Amino acid sequence: MKRVTPFLIAGLTLAVAGCTADAKQGNDGHRADIPKAKVVGKPVNCLPLQTIRESQVRDDWTIDFRTSGGQWYRNTLPNRCFSLGFERAFSYSTSLTQLCNVDIITVLVNNGGPGPINRGACGLGEFTPVELEK
Repeated sequence: MKRVTPFLIAGLTLAVAGCTADAKQGNDGHRADIPKAKVVGKPVNCLPLQTIRESQVRDDWTIDFRTSGGQWYRNTLPNRCFSLGFERAFSYSTSLTQLCNVDIITVLVNNGGPGPINRGACGLGEFTPVELEK
């Protein structure tokens, strides 16, 4: 059985933040204002799905995942995922009970219609345990 789980980040606050995202994101897809992260352990290839509580898309290259217990994992994508930092929404499909560095995410676009549309697909990187600076 194939499991499809969307991670949609929405809300008025993020919608307003999204309007200013282009001003802070360079042409290379990196944002200067993402939280700094202190590495606190060795990278892992997978995170169990049942432990993922939240995801924060930081830019076209970076997604932070919070797991149960409050641990954060930074996933730095091996290649730029165009418009991920602007849209800040993605989905994935896996037949396993975990999200892994070999999985593909799909950027979702909310076009105001009956549902989001796919914008492109990108590979994930390793999940590095971090402490995020506030």
